[in-house]
Amino acid sequence: MRPGGVRSFALELARGPGDAYRGGERLCGRVLLEVAAPLRVLALEVAARGGAVTHWLEGRSVGVNAVSSDYAAAETYLRRRQLLLRGTGETTTLPPGRHEFPFSFQLPPTLVTSFEGKHGSVRYCIKATLHRPWVPARRTRKVFTVIEPVDINTPALLAPQAGAREKIARSWYSNRGLVSLSAKIDRKGYTPGEVIPVFAEIDNGSTRPVLPRAAVVQTQTFMARGARKQKRAVVASLSGEPVGPGRRALWQGRALRIPPVGPSILHCRVLHVDYALKVCVDIPGSSKLLLELPLVIGTIPLHPFGSRSSSVGSHASFLMDWGLGILPERPEAPPEYSEVVPDEEVAAMEQSLLPLLQDSDMSMEGPFFAYIQEFRYRPPPLYSEEDPNPPSEARRPRCMTC
Repeated sequence: MRPGGVRSFALELARGPGDAYRGGERLCGRVLLEVAAPLRVLALEVAARGGAVTHWLEGRSVGVNAVSSDYAAAETYLRRRQLLLRGTGETTTLPPGRHEFPFSFQLPPTLVTSFEGKHGSVRYCIKATLHRPWVPARRTRKVFTVIEPVDINTPALLAPQAGAREKIARSWYSNRGLVSLSAKIDRKGYTPGEVIPVFAEIDNGSTRPVLPRAAVVQTQTFMARGARKQKRAVVASLSGEPVGPGRRALWQGRALRIPPVGPSILHCRVLHVDYALKVCVDIPGSSKLLLELPLVIGTIPLHPFGSRSSSVGSHASFLMDWGLGILPERPEAPPEYSEVVPDEEVAAMEQSLLPLLQDSDMSMEGPFFAYIQEFRYRPPPLYSEEDPNPPSEARRPRCMTC
């Protein structure tokens, strides 16, 4: 048995340890207290805390001495407190046994996703404190995870991303030719588990083979006192085939799958988590040719219906820009008759029709051709409830009783 008669003191949340919270939800749970003997309590309180913290050291030399600069920053997102047993100055005696004290907090509407980095973190926890007379306070805490939703079904994240770079391959102050790279992806926003189809064109005008590669890179940026500290990590990569001298290679949607990673953190003042697709060409004897396309990793996947028009429109322009589809702005006019039928065939048809036109029964004054000439270029008749050309008396049908 623990001193003071307290057998156990713990926190329990309504959701399991694998579940996450988001801004605007309610954080519910209970404090579990088990005592072996009557326990005098001054107060029992529970508090919810959450925020971002960054910290790192930078050393520099001043003469013969080494000086370290300390950089630290913090930002608070959650601060709630609730008294489960009010402290009025008088003690409350709890009988032996197991006691449960429920609590509930309303989370702020906007939070930052939980994150753990080398030089900073975003953490959320719930802490319970038991105050007793003449005894040090007893504390227990529990960490919970927050994942703030990032919806990729927005026009900005559905827009295609493209770029082009070129570089002159040099070796020992001599030019070995021009290497050019262009790449494009169909949108900016993706979710973990999705496949990024990478379209790229590599033109090797140098005298040595080059190797194209692509990778998804995570960049963690920590900020404090106007300074920045960055840490980069490759989370997914692919490598293409070497491109020989004077050759050209095309990537027609090379698949690059995004592994389970945390979402982008863009709205925090002390740290950021950004992603980018980097397509590079390794040039022997020279620095690599690098092209970077921004990415946003979200939590809400692409909706099959809600953003269909935006995604289809962007995909259509994406295909047209890369010559993978043709969508004419207006339909083409039909070809001229002379372009389809040669002049010799037209002359032969005129000779064959000449005897028919010279026949008295097939003259242009006949009723057949008169009907064609009269109605060939006439506009359609206007709607009218009364017949503008009623039949004559001679042609008007009579009823059987007249």
